[in-house]
Amino acid sequence: MIEEVVVHLIVHGRVQGVGYRAFVEREATRRDLQGWVRNCADGTVEALLTGNAAVVEDMIAACRRGPFGARVDAIERAPGHASALKDRRPGQAFSVLPTI
Repeated sequence: MIEEVVVHLIVHGRVQGVGYRAFVEREATRRDLQGWVRNCADGTVEALLTGNAAVVEDMIAACRRGPFGARVDAIERAPGHASALKDRRPGQAFSVLPTI
């Protein structure tokens, strides 16, 4: 049986202005995950990932590495809620959302 999970992440470090959101979008899309990613006014990046548990774990490992030029100091992880998928852009499985 394939376990589906929803995970909410807050990524701390040098993760804005380095292509981090585009990296997350590309990596999530490549893994057929659903969700979204956005910058936060406090300098962090927030993401919601949903899909196969093992694939989500692999994605979180990718988030720890980040793109060239990023420095990930910490990732806060919490259970997410599928209801937050409504924030995606219509017709998209994974979206880059505006900064909050």
